[in-house]
Amino acid sequence: MQIVAICSQKGGSGKTTLSGHLAVQAHLAGDGPVAVVDCDPQGSLAAWWNARQIPGPDFARTTLGSLEDDLGRLRARGFRYLFVDTPPAASAAIARVMHFADLILVPTRPSPHDLRAVRATLDLAERAGRSLVFVVNGANARSRLTTDAAVALSQYGTVAPVLVTHKIVMASSMIDGRTVMETHPDSPSAQEIVTLWSYVRDRLVKIANREAFLRRRVVPAGFGRRQITGEEVPEVGTLGEVA
Repeated sequence: MQIVAICSQKGGSGKTTLSGHLAVQAHLAGDGPVAVVDCDPQGSLAAWWNARQIPGPDFARTTLGSLEDDLGRLRARGFRYLFVDTPPAASAAIARVMHFADLILVPTRPSPHDLRAVRATLDLAERAGRSLVFVVNGANARSRLTTDAAVALSQYGTVAPVLVTHKIVMASSMIDGRTVMETHPDSPSAQEIVTLWSYVRDRLVKIANREAFLRRRVVPAGFGRRQITGEEVPEVGTLGEVA
């Protein structure tokens, strides 16, 4: 199971909308089983899921105190991806979620206030030693401010090559527990999420491959021979081959 944490110190960055949409797209793409976790005390993602009448993704209830044990149980149940929505603060709660994450997504609106708030989230991710990707969210594709924001974020780390543009259908689709892929499947907004998930999934495969490689140990075993010790973990060539 790989864990994607959606984090940002700045409120209103679109964490909940992005969490729900990516989880649903992973489910629709057949990349599941998928579950979502709501660590934000406001409970917006949980409220969205409770309104949802369509099967998948699952919802996992947990607390920060029981997070490690609950993650173990979710792995045992065979979940492939877990998306975690976090509160808008650079707090110990976010730091704990980051500790368990395989990939951290930081949605950032192209505004000076959002860009100033990035540093605190980035510091937490660096202390956790986790991979981080910025997602320019709520953007106007033709605005110079959007381009400037992407360039500024690239000074801090990787920026997803997909803009999530500002569209009313993104937010309105979640009113009754759905997503834009289900209410407006042919819309540009739906295609943005499809493309973003494809990118995120590829990043997760690369992370799994790297971790598998690091778990291998090659030691000399006599002249002309070598021996692999430790856990035998095959490389991930395509999605679904991870044990």
